[in-house]
Amino acid sequence: MTRILLPTDFSKNSLTAIRYGLTLYKDIKCTFYLLNSYMPPVYHTEYLMGSPAQIGLGDIVQQNSQDNLENLKEKLQKEFENPLHTFITHSALNVLSSEVTRTVEAEGIDIVVMGTQGATGAKEILLGTNTVHIIKNAKCPVLVIPSGFEFEAPEQILFPNDFEVSLDKKSLAQLLKITNSHVSQVNVMHVYTGNDLTPVQEKNKQQLAKVLSESGFFHEVSSNETIAAINEFQIKQKINLLVMVQNKHTFLERLFIEPVIKKIGFHVTVPFLVIPQ
Repeated sequence: MTRILLPTDFSKNSLTAIRYGLTLYKDIKCTFYLLNSYMPPVYHTEYLMGSPAQIGLGDIVQQNSQDNLENLKEKLQKEFENPLHTFITHSALNVLSSEVTRTVEAEGIDIVVMGTQGATGAKEILLGTNTVHIIKNAKCPVLVIPSGFEFEAPEQILFPNDFEVSLDKKSLAQLLKITNSHVSQVNVMHVYTGNDLTPVQEKNKQQLAKVLSESGFFHEVSSNETIAAINEFQIKQKINLLVMVQNKHTFLERLFIEPVIKKIGFHVTVPFLVIPQ
């Protein structure tokens, strides 16, 4: 049984991500946790102290959250009608990133599927604040879906890798589940900048090849810039899913905390899966 966490703010963007997740795992037995975290619109000290002016405000917001979750659950069950899928709703008074972290641990979540932006996301920003926090702190893989993305089977997967981290079947369990379900080709791309692989990198590369088995195809690309190499590969070959490892050796963290993402020129128009180290 795969346990999938679906955070939602009931926006169009979050619904796009949820629909992607349900379609991606349509042939796999899953429990989906629909999560909505909320904060009262007026959240001051008076509310915490039980001020008469604030009494009942939290109850109203909580009830709205629970009602919207139940409505969403019914809508999804009716739209997808998948006997392999069950739904659990969870409403919480908490900051979203904190509640995701808590739920992942409490429920043994295997993967988080969410949108790049919430309801108020600015188009010029690649990732919303909540998404960045969740990716950086998650103890399980996070699958991020661009707003407005229409489902494509992940037949071609791009996996940029510097082979600095040893990856086994456990750490790549969700990627393997996706590749097996959709008969995907995983294009492992190493960007060569003039330095040969160290013995440790060679060992990790061989380990990855063993884990991916017949689905893995390895590419050596000469470039001085990882991001440019990724963009170019995506243009040359139709990629349906991008996979990255979150660790201190990669460009991922630098990429996500950059104030103006357009300066970097990183164009992600497909879903991407971030795997924690």
